[in-house]
Amino acid sequence: MQTHLAPEFKGTADGQAAEAILRKCVHCGFCTATCPTYQILGDELDGPRGRIYLMKQVLEGAEVTRKTQLHLDRCLTCRNCETTCPSGVEYGHLVDIGRRLVEQRVERPAGERALRWLLKEGLTSPLFGPAMAVGQRVRGLLPASLKAKVPRPSGANAHRWPTRSHPRRVLMLMGCVQPAMMPNINSATARVLDAAGIQTLVSDGAGCCGAIRTHLNDHEGGLADMRRNIDAWWPLVEGLTSQGRVEAIVTNASGCGVAVKDYGHALAGDPDYADKARRVASLARDLSELLPDIAPALKSRLGRRGLGPQVPRRLAYHPPCTLQHGQQLRGGVETHLAALGFEIERAPSDAHLCCGSAGTYSVLQPELAYELRDRKLRSLEPVNAQAIVSANIGCIQHLQSGTPVPVRHWVEVLDEALGSV
Repeated sequence: MQTHLAPEFKGTADGQAAEAILRKCVHCGFCTATCPTYQILGDELDGPRGRIYLMKQVLEGAEVTRKTQLHLDRCLTCRNCETTCPSGVEYGHLVDIGRRLVEQRVERPAGERALRWLLKEGLTSPLFGPAMAVGQRVRGLLPASLKAKVPRPSGANAHRWPTRSHPRRVLMLMGCVQPAMMPNINSATARVLDAAGIQTLVSDGAGCCGAIRTHLNDHEGGLADMRRNIDAWWPLVEGLTSQGRVEAIVTNASGCGVAVKDYGHALAGDPDYADKARRVASLARDLSELLPDIAPALKSRLGRRGLGPQVPRRLAYHPPCTLQHGQQLRGGVETHLAALGFEIERAPSDAHLCCGSAGTYSVLQPELAYELRDRKLRSLEPVNAQAIVSANIGCIQHLQSGTPVPVRHWVEVLDEALGSV
């Protein structure tokens, strides 16, 4: 697709990057078939092809309106369209640029500005944990809209961390909301890796991966989060401490994994961080990527006895968009959990579609988010599972708000199985 950049975008990093991405687009429309918002709304401008057309207009100097902003806001950034696209259009990067340019030209209503500020500052604040603890104590008194965002308190086991040392070490990103909302995901990850002979290290200086601010159009704030994490991780990446060098940076929230694997791209123009960012990105691994290596040790640990009677055996698996489309990782969780004795299946239809969580999307676009959630839960019903498992805290909490079936991270179920032997 030919783009004639307006003078104000010629020579800028955003303009050149967007032009290079748009050049790949042939406007074929295959992406509309797998776009969740297009399926619901049926509006060409609420699908990837229409949004690309809108962004092209912006880059060519056309008037930018509130309507343009709304269509870009409705995008989930699920990147299903990237999986479908035969031309390899990097839509996720393009929509980040488009949103940023539109944000600079269209002022949002005061209520929207306040909500977005509260999300980007509140979710990443040290006060989020205490606030969540209060919310959990009074959960029964909360209105339904807030109760859907507050998980029930975790058990005491959620804070039990393994104490053994191992020659093999990995660094784990704890996440900004996960330690307060679902701490058992992190401790279960450490226990499972410990059972396979891998020690999990954490850097207290790290925090949000940068995705929250980036996707709320605070580009500089997102980059600052990334730089802070790189600084916090670098001594363990380089082996400059008594704990030695880590072999990987592990993420158990697939949304964070997409962001960390993209650090090299995001900081490519920063001479002080570009090389470090590429190094960090090359070490980033989703937890599922470790399964081929650790599964034999876990199977040996389970032994002939296999899964205990209290462990949910039949699982419905929802692969997050950030895993199957953002990181292009498919099949690993099902393959290895099945080999360990679980009966695990995806939804027989629409397994590739987003559940509607999409980071802060379920707060900013609740009607679309809950319609997508309900569609996803209906598609999972035929599996007739004892539990639904996923790989991203946002998907887990969003789906749990619409079903009595337990929704958990797959590593929690695996940890429970290992703890029963």
